Amino acid sequence: MFRQVFQRCARQAGTVATASMLRSRIAVPAARSAIGHASPLSVPLKNVAHAIRTYSAEAAAVSSSQGSEAPVSFRSLEEHGVDSTLLRAIDTDMGYEHMSPVQAKTIHPALKGSDIVAQARTGTGKTLAFLLPIFQRMLTQDPTLANRSAKRTASIDDVRGIVLSPTRELAEQIAVEARRLAARTGIVVQTAVGGTAKRFSLMKMQREGCHLLVATPGRLNDLLEDDASGVAAPNLDALVLDEADRMLDVGFERELNDILSHLPKPSEHVRQTMLVSATIPDNVIRLARNMVRQDDFEFVQTIGENETLTHDKIPQNMVAIDGWGDVVPSLYELISREIAKRNSDPSMRPFKAIVYLNNSATVDYLGAVFDNLRQSGELRAGTYHISGKMMQNARFRAADGFRKSRSAILLSSDVTARGMDFPDVTHVIQIDTPRDRETYIHRLGRTGRQNKDGEGWLFLPPLNTNTARRELQGLPIQKNESLECANASSQTPEAENARKVVAQASRHVAPELFEDAYGVMVSSQTYNPAVLIDDLNDWATKRLGLASPPAVSYAFAAKRNLLNTNLTIRPAGERFDRGDRGFGRDGRDSGRRFGGRDRNRESSDPFSEMRRNIRRDDHGGRDRGRGGRGGRGGFGDSSF
Repeated sequence: MFRQVFQRCARQAGTVATASMLRSRIAVPAARSAIGHASPLSVPLKNVAHAIRTYSAEAAAVSSSQGSEAPVSFRSLEEHGVDSTLLRAIDTDMGYEHMSPVQAKTIHPALKGSDIVAQARTGTGKTLAFLLPIFQRMLTQDPTLANRSAKRTASIDDVRGIVLSPTRELAEQIAVEARRLAARTGIVVQTAVGGTAKRFSLMKMQREGCHLLVATPGRLNDLLEDDASGVAAPNLDALVLDEADRMLDVGFERELNDILSHLPKPSEHVRQTMLVSATIPDNVIRLARNMVRQDDFEFVQTIGENETLTHDKIPQNMVAIDGWGDVVPSLYELISREIAKRNSDPSMRPFKAIVYLNNSATVDYLGAVFDNLRQSGELRAGTYHISGKMMQNARFRAADGFRKSRSAILLSSDVTARGMDFPDVTHVIQIDTPRDRETYIHRLGRTGRQNKDGEGWLFLPPLNTNTARRELQGLPIQKNESLECANASSQTPEAENARKVVAQASRHVAPELFEDAYGVMVSSQTYNPAVLIDDLNDWATKRLGLASPPAVSYAFAAKRNLLNTNLTIRPAGERFDRGDRGFGRDGRDSGRRFGGRDRNRESSDPFSEMRRNIRRDDHGGRDRGRGGRGGRGGFGDSSF
């Protein structure tokens, strides 16, 4: 049904987009005067409302393939007024001859100057799809920027474009692509991200100036609020929000509101806004209402008719683990087995895996364990870890090291789950149930990229089976019982050896790292925490050989109603226990809503019309959509 709707909308949208090229503000300057006397021409909102139904977790994971469409050359953009310096950078310096499907569908509408609401997943070339129109808009507004000498006159108070990213890693990655694209021009690209010393990046901007600023919302807001920083954008031509749904998911609503208050009002200086999102829930609609020109925007759908869902083509395995003490031995067993397979069969791609965990404390602990395994020679692969608690320079070095490695393991929190491009990842291994279905799919999307094969593994410790069944219903996840260590009673030589090796590596890990992980896991468990505490205590004493589990304060236990459990209470007066922190999962409060508006608000603007059509057409489709396609067997059917 929705495929037919999409086809109809795409045909109508394509007709309008073709006609709209006649009023291009950038590609066809001669038409500029006529625009002021013509009514805005964009895709009808009725069509957008229908097409928007494809914004879902499944749509976000669709792989982009050319299909039967003929490839479109970047050089063809010269006919539409794109500056030759940008095109030479693309084909000569960057080595791109043809546009990806996402680029072909996005660049032309964006070049018109209308605001853009686009669906795009990572790994499809979307970064270049929004950078090229931004730079062309800058060159059109100020032709002197086409000359490299313009860099000498760049200033910190004349930022022309801003790209916002939810994570530091993605911001840095975007900035690298932007600098390559701008290499033949006078456009200066700078970054402003959290986790780095503010004064160093500020001094660099003050010394070199800035035309395009790639930033995380928190740091950008900090710079704009600081009058002494000198950062200003009175002539802002373009604003991009990349991974908008993720940005709201991690709690950047307040910062986005504050940032808008520091930017010129659209009535004072017209700017182009591009909002790129994998999904469009209610909070993204509210975000669009606040940022996008309601009478001049276009919806860009980047999913083709015959494309296959990424998570449908990747084999996915679920392993039921008897206890948390069996998780690390099972992980070591799987990794050792996969490396051995490749050693015996050189035709296979080298083993390269990302292991996702739900909080930074566990990442730091397991990162130390795997470093010890590598250093002892028990693990023949590079090891890296990235968490939200690490300084930005350390995170960048880890990401870059893993990216360049042929065979390596990256242990990570969700800071790398979206947007990050790590080539040749063969395995994505997720420990414990992800916070939601979208997170599971985005993590899985780090493998199987560029039409290469890959595997997904989900390790489920006790207590989380029902949550996983509910969140991941309909996905083609199959139960896998091939790991000996997952069974606590298994005494096979393979299982005993893996446990021994892991226990030895764990003994040399700083005790406070395990204490941190223990406290965070206890704090974040809301269902039957007493059972989890017993399981974690067994991990500490029976698997790790500790004399007793980590101790927590009386206040820690009382605050969480855990005094009647088997927590070890630290006597009064002893040192502060790091485990008392209990930070829980990474990310900020995701319960806040953009702009603080009631989610049931309805009005006559086009974004409310989108919401009404989504609700009417889906008939409560959130749960319905999780059942898979055509009732095919999935997680709930074949795995339990």
